[in-house]
Amino acid sequence: MDSEKLRATQAPIKDRYKQAPDAARITLKASGALDDQEIACNVETGKALVAAGLHPGTGGSGAFACSGDMLLQALVACAGVTLKAVATALNIEIRNAKVLAEGDLDFRGTLGVAKDAPVGFSDIRLRFELESDAPKDQLDRLLALTERYCVVYQTLRNPAQVTAGIHTA
Repeated sequence: MDSEKLRATQAPIKDRYKQAPDAARITLKASGALDDQEIACNVETGKALVAAGLHPGTGGSGAFACSGDMLLQALVACAGVTLKAVATALNIEIRNAKVLAEGDLDFRGTLGVAKDAPVGFSDIRLRFELESDAPKDQLDRLLALTERYCVVYQTLRNPAQVTAGIHTA
């Protein structure tokens, strides 16, 4: 897809959202079911079923996806799609690109071993390895706009209000 086709595709959507801002507000959903045999949760992705379980660092076998890995994978996916869309819109040619995310965890927190150890990632790093002849100022703008418009990146940087509840059947 080139920048003209992207703009043509997005123009009526943007116009609709300008005219009817409430149309832009949607609720994404995810669901999963606990496994009957294993300490695992089967998550429906819309494309496949992913069985998530304990990381080996917390007693898991390694046979299941780790939700921490899945969080980083969601960041990579969103940031990669956003970078590609922004590059397309700005006519920045990228011949080859790799998106990498890594995060630091201290499992003492989630295992309740040390009260002062955080539960969750303490640091997450996102990196883009690009092959492009674009000048540095264009690549700097590409990164800034990718950071600005990447939903997962922005959600991690500016956490959403999260609530939890239990409903019984």
